[in-house]
Amino acid sequence: MLFFFIMSSFPFFLLLSKSLPLQPLPPWAGEVRLLSVLLWQELLSSLLHLFDKCKPISAPKFGALSSVTTPLRKICGQRVENAEEMSVLDLPELALECILGKLSPAGLSNVAAVCSSLRERCRSDHLWEKHMKEKWERVIGDAARRDWKLYLASREDSSAGIAGSNSSKKWVSVLSRVWHSSWLKSRIDDGRKTKNPLPDDSIMSWYQSLESGKFWFPAQVYNREHGHVGFMLSCYDAAVRYDCQTDTFHARYPPHGRRTTVMEEGVQWDRLRAPPVDTPAHDLHISDCLNDLHPGDHIEIQWRRSKEFPYGWWYGVVGHLEPCDGNEHFCQCHLSNTVVLEFNQYTPGSRWRRASINPKDHREGGNETDGFFGGIRKLKSKDEISKWRQLWPADALE
Repeated sequence: MLFFFIMSSFPFFLLLSKSLPLQPLPPWAGEVRLLSVLLWQELLSSLLHLFDKCKPISAPKFGALSSVTTPLRKICGQRVENAEEMSVLDLPELALECILGKLSPAGLSNVAAVCSSLRERCRSDHLWEKHMKEKWERVIGDAARRDWKLYLASREDSSAGIAGSNSSKKWVSVLSRVWHSSWLKSRIDDGRKTKNPLPDDSIMSWYQSLESGKFWFPAQVYNREHGHVGFMLSCYDAAVRYDCQTDTFHARYPPHGRRTTVMEEGVQWDRLRAPPVDTPAHDLHISDCLNDLHPGDHIEIQWRRSKEFPYGWWYGVVGHLEPCDGNEHFCQCHLSNTVVLEFNQYTPGSRWRRASINPKDHREGGNETDGFFGGIRKLKSKDEISKWRQLWPADALE
């Protein structure tokens, strides 16, 4: 309303602002001229204030940005007047990088939506590498990285297939008769980039896909079917995805024999690990440690119930041969053609307590009664050994 009043009065104010040499102005003309100047100043000030309030930033994004600008005075190390009106883009490069480096993943995502300049900065891989390591490093392995690249490639192929469908080609042919083909192609390409910015190979994109649970990745789960006594001190391959609502995982195990795919929900973080070897669940692992096994060494060995089942990794230790009394000064067990493996979570006398292998000619062994054992891993990491100790059952298994 004020705007229309001022615009309609503009010619009158303009007339008064000019002095007419042929006719003297009335005494009140000077006051009205001064009033017009003050009114225009007030108008300009109001418009600037209005435009400042109408910046295209939604409430949560502005909140994220204000949380960044709040500590400016401390970070810059100088006194800044009206710091809340200062743009973060006016900061020195090092100060801005320091601020962005302290933001959480949610904060980086919010600030990335403020403007194009901040979007490019907040999507930088070096800012997201720290968050990936802190949250996902211990459950993400080489297999998961390969699956992520295959996932991106499949999405790109799918997008290309849609863009190159007969329907799309038909419409492009019709429209090209009206507009120049090069102009039309540029508009189509721009439309694709705007509507489908993902997937991309940035670490930010990978982090968000993991966090949202859209991406299933390969991992291994300790004590499969949690609480089942038959799977104590074992670790099985599975495809897992994250559930941010419960901060747990959904695990999808491969079929066991004639059983269908088994799903387990509520898998805790401490039951997951990245696959330590690049061996599929149904394949025999080629052992490289058989000539370096000594009594007391901690190992994992592949075992499966039947030929139709996938392997799981089971924890055990290298034991002494029957004649040996265990004296380290006289023990010659490591020179023998037989290596004894002990699974002390089972009671003495249990058929699962001990097994023997020939390290010089080691292949899959066993039978349909006791199951089949395969490759062996020697554990050299104290963290791996400690993890198995944490899972030790309260009572011995039979």
